[in-house]
Amino acid sequence: MTTTLGSYLEVAPGVELYYEEHGSGSPIVFVPGWTFTTEVFVHQVAHFAQTNRVIVVDPRSQGRSSKALHGNDYDTHGADLARLFEALELRDAVLVGWSTGTLDALGYVKHAGTGAIKALVGIDMSPKPLSVSADDWVEGPLDELAGAWRAFLRSPQGQRDFITAYATDVMVQRELAPAELDWIVRQSLTTPHYLASALFADAMFCDYSAELKAASEAVPTLYVLAEHWAETAAAFLGRNFPKVKTTVLGGHMMFWEHAERFNAELRAFIGG
Repeated sequence: MTTTLGSYLEVAPGVELYYEEHGSGSPIVFVPGWTFTTEVFVHQVAHFAQTNRVIVVDPRSQGRSSKALHGNDYDTHGADLARLFEALELRDAVLVGWSTGTLDALGYVKHAGTGAIKALVGIDMSPKPLSVSADDWVEGPLDELAGAWRAFLRSPQGQRDFITAYATDVMVQRELAPAELDWIVRQSLTTPHYLASALFADAMFCDYSAELKAASEAVPTLYVLAEHWAETAAAFLGRNFPKVKTTVLGGHMMFWEHAERFNAELRAFIGG
């Protein structure tokens, strides 16, 4: 197994993406969600790097990547990811996005298509997070989401409060130890609140339904759904994207909390 750590790629003038490569073999690319970093995939790196070339990336304005005042949207994130694929000469890759990292992945499909990927995995994020239809899989009611943005994403303290509540109520099902909760909150705080706010707003208002439709018809596609909304999410995906396979596991951060089960599901999907 080979390991290369701590690399940077300039994707725009003055804007660098931080990424890591672990292991060798067929590539798997992991993209973290809103304000989070490569570190959340520690269990996936340890497992899959034994047999695969694993790439983990901090999207623009997250983790150790540049904090940019422009391009804090998932269309630009997708273009950044396409530049990373090109620079690393990735082919036949499995592309895995967690939460809004799924939007990065679908943004990638918008810019680069599916020629360089052999499978797509979305972890617990609708391609259309807001909708007027009561039957759609959305992040929540518009008033609730707008209220959260107004109340929490206008100050550093608000961001800390927001991610603390989300981690304990939605992301992880068991009670977190204080050190674990502190680690999760510190992950989010690598993105300043004013950039986190822009990313949150773009995530709520984007629509990558066309990209998910195209991807799922071109390559095997899996969505891993959290238990709390699995029935609604699976029904929505089944109606609109019938070729997407779904599986249900844990809370929003199930790949971390239930890593062994998640890794087994992902390995079986890739093998299948």
